[in-house]
Amino acid sequence: MQKAFISTAKVSGAAMVCALLLGGCLKTEQFPVEPSIAFRSYDQNTEPARLTITFTDGDGDIGLDQGDTLAPYNPGSVWYHNFFVDYYKKQNGAWVLQQFILPLYYRIPVITPTGQNKALQGDIAVDIAQQVLPQTPGDTVRFSVRIADRALHESNTVFSDAVVVQ
Repeated sequence: MQKAFISTAKVSGAAMVCALLLGGCLKTEQFPVEPSIAFRSYDQNTEPARLTITFTDGDGDIGLDQGDTLAPYNPGSVWYHNFFVDYYKKQNGAWVLQQFILPLYYRIPVITPTGQNKALQGDIAVDIAQQVLPQTPGDTVRFSVRIADRALHESNTVFSDAVVVQ
């Protein structure tokens, strides 16, 4: 009986040591502190249309609270928004940026994770009401997207695939 207890204690002890060693080997995701994005999709078959990107951010400081309205996030500032979409239309074989009275800019809410590892990766989707886009069936359009984090690090700019308006 004594031997069985000692064997069980040895196995339990060995299992604990293995768990600690293996736990120390698990790598947490590490990304640069500047957000990085990639185009995922644009779905015009819904109303509103949906534009989706995938992103990573090493320090997890993506998003703004509703109360973030003091400089540099004050209304009227470039940094009031943190998700920037530009709309291009193909005209005579060249992509031409379309200017709107109100730009297609959005505020991503705070999505900072709790815990020690703040690295983030995921998808962000925005709905774009098709009525605000000056287009007719057969137009060829595309979008450019970039985001910014709370430290005002800007991501790379990505372009959607060319889309023929339905």
